[in-house]
Amino acid sequence: MHHQNNRRTRMRKTIVYIAILGLLGYGVWFFLFKDKSVFEEDEAGFTIKDTAAVYKIFLADKRGDTISLSRTGEGWMVNGRYGASRGMMETLMETIHSQAAAYPVQEAAHNNVIKQLAVSAVKVELFDKDGELIRTFYVGGQVSGNNGTYMLVEGAQRPYVVQLPVYQGYLTPRYSTSLKDWRDRTVVDLSPKQLESVEVKYISPDEYLNSFTLLRKDDGSFTINTHPELKMGGEPNPRRVKTYAGYFQKLGLEGYLDGVQKLDSIIASVPRRCEITVHGQGGYTQKMDIYWMFIGKRSKNQYEDSTVVPDIYDADRMYAIINGGKDTVIIQAHVFNKILRRGYEFYGEDKQEE
Repeated sequence: MHHQNNRRTRMRKTIVYIAILGLLGYGVWFFLFKDKSVFEEDEAGFTIKDTAAVYKIFLADKRGDTISLSRTGEGWMVNGRYGASRGMMETLMETIHSQAAAYPVQEAAHNNVIKQLAVSAVKVELFDKDGELIRTFYVGGQVSGNNGTYMLVEGAQRPYVVQLPVYQGYLTPRYSTSLKDWRDRTVVDLSPKQLESVEVKYISPDEYLNSFTLLRKDDGSFTINTHPELKMGGEPNPRRVKTYAGYFQKLGLEGYLDGVQKLDSIIASVPRRCEITVHGQGGYTQKMDIYWMFIGKRSKNQYEDSTVVPDIYDADRMYAIINGGKDTVIIQAHVFNKILRRGYEFYGEDKQEE
């Protein structure tokens, strides 16, 4: 009887020990794993899976340059004034959605990385629909070997090396604070149904006869008005006219030149090639003053002659002043040559394919 009582006592003690160990084990698990999400949120919360909840993004660098990106019913806007580049926005949202901390910065490099962040980091603030702050973090420089980017969550003790799952490159350019990077690069985007008229007016006396105007008729089709000497006793080819009316969708520019030193003198030094005025439904107007660009190191025709462009000018790029004179930009010839047609090209029969 005495031995049975001892066994029961030992069993009870064993059960108690097991229970205590179980509680301790749960505590260790809770601290190491359960609480890990809290740790990541506080220290390494660079990932926002629900990017649809982000309605405003504010970027600021140490020079005082700032970018404000806002979601609207018409799409994303930059600084409340300009349409945002769709490509840049898609890249940024995918970055925020997928970037993740790979590992904390080693103790030996900690102080140097903190100093670097203090000097050159971009501050990133994400807000929801109600204007509530979702997250703030700092985007720093490139990790040695182009294998990630230094980032720090506001209030965290340690910076991290942040990477994308399938991209080991440098993420900082995706958080650019340059307005030129964020602005939409669309010059004109009108379907034939939206297009009302196009006037192409060449300035040079050598090309003036090639000027023309595309006009929508009452039946919805288009006609071409050209210089009387070009009509050659016939009517414009309707297929060529219709094809031309389809060239005004997604016409884009290469880059903005706003802020370039001595920009006015640069434009004043080259002759104006032509004026293009596009009218669309709803009162839409886009006027483009197109200027030649002097030949340079990037010009392909410095090595090979162009049959269309004078030798002193770049055959690949031109300057243009758009948006009511507010923006000076670079445009590419291969994009705009299709609308820089000549009046006589709308006449004559199509060549028959063999």
